[in-house]
Amino acid sequence: MSTPPGTVDFQGITQKQQAVWALGDFHVVGRQVIQVSEDLVRAADPPAGAHVLDVACGSGNAALIAARRYCHVTGLDYVPHLIEHANMRAASEGTKIDFQVGDAQAMPFGDASFDYVFSVFGVMFAPDREKTAAELLRVCKPGGTIALASWTPEGLTGKFFALQSKHVPPPPGVQPPPKWGTEELMQQLFGPGCSQIRTERRLSHWYFLSPEHAVEVFKSYFGPTHRAFQVLDKSGQETLQKELLEMFSSQNQAKDGSLHATSEYLQVLATRK
Repeated sequence: MSTPPGTVDFQGITQKQQAVWALGDFHVVGRQVIQVSEDLVRAADPPAGAHVLDVACGSGNAALIAARRYCHVTGLDYVPHLIEHANMRAASEGTKIDFQVGDAQAMPFGDASFDYVFSVFGVMFAPDREKTAAELLRVCKPGGTIALASWTPEGLTGKFFALQSKHVPPPPGVQPPPKWGTEELMQQLFGPGCSQIRTERRLSHWYFLSPEHAVEVFKSYFGPTHRAFQVLDKSGQETLQKELLEMFSSQNQAKDGSLHATSEYLQVLATRK
């Protein structure tokens, strides 16, 4: 079916985006933000036996943390090899998690299926943010908790995406993912369906061998950056490499040649009506 003129083809964009995120290996990058998942699960505080969903779960950081609390955990991501990673990690811990391949914009779960719905730097990348928010609300039980961590526009990662988008613009109609890291959008998306929304700006800590190492890790393993270097010509690649290196170097707090930088994110705890 063709897309009517003037509308955004979110389905087509999602398919292309899925292919981009399958490039490299996000698991390598995702290891940097395990602490964010630990902090978010601790803040939401699901009890043992709670039914928990980790949406756009990647290789399963938040899902694994919830499973260690003896929650009943399901994980969903649209990149099959990340689900394979997640299953291997769960098996190595001797825990059972129901990891599934699927889209956050059309989740294969019934209404009010989960007590807690998590997403750590995941759903913020879904092209259709209104539909994604509606899905999070739909699968969460009344009185349940939607817990999100999203990069802010002002933080290091927000600047990273803005820099990259300058070289490889997003498809028309797709809003910048770090908008999910704003209190205004959270109220807009979740205010009507939630009785309470608590937000807190927090910092994630990144560690690499050097600023140059950080650039190489993102080029090699982070799908959107890997793709950017694929589609740019030699001059564009050199410019993007230079600007990424300058960005990481300018944010470096380490004094020994390694890289230690912090990136701001928004922690959201929303109570479903």
